[in-house]
Amino acid sequence: MERPTQLDCVMPAAGLSSRMGNWKMMLPYQQHTILDESIENALQFCSRVILVVGYRGKELLERYREKQNVKVVVNTDYKQGMFSSIQQGVRHVESEHFFICHGDMPCVYSKIYQKVWLARGLFTVFPGTKDKPGHPVLLPAFIKEDIRQANIEEKMKRLIYRHNVVHIGLEISEIHLDVDTPEAYKKLCCGSQ
Repeated sequence: MERPTQLDCVMPAAGLSSRMGNWKMMLPYQQHTILDESIENALQFCSRVILVVGYRGKELLERYREKQNVKVVVNTDYKQGMFSSIQQGVRHVESEHFFICHGDMPCVYSKIYQKVWLARGLFTVFPGTKDKPGHPVLLPAFIKEDIRQANIEEKMKRLIYRHNVVHIGLEISEIHLDVDTPEAYKKLCCGSQ
């Protein structure tokens, strides 16, 4: 698999995990944690993960500070919602195109990143369909400034769809599986996505 030499992936992991009832990022999965797996999968294709932390951020800063190719960024406004984390992460993006994939999506493996990458252009690429877009999302360089300049209350999807978007139509459950609830975590651990 040919990998790009410089490609960042912004990975929000700042939330409270309120629907889970337990902090999901450090829940056990595949001999480590959900977040470890999400980062490792991204790094099998991307050159760097920009990990955006907030809630229990000191723990994640400590855990990943020695990890090569992981830049940890603290979002002090994480209670403002997901867009605030994406905005903080994008401020550190150095590659032209860049991915966004959530820290609670441990089944997005490297071949999915590759398939989305191969469809790149002057538009945003989603792995799924218009009705169910999925992750990881690949964004073009020009959208970085839109994100950086937007109001903190902006919605990422709304911002993306102001520009051209391509959906490559992958029909796989992994692109939709985020571990938000105890039921989702149980399914993940039982291998029945």
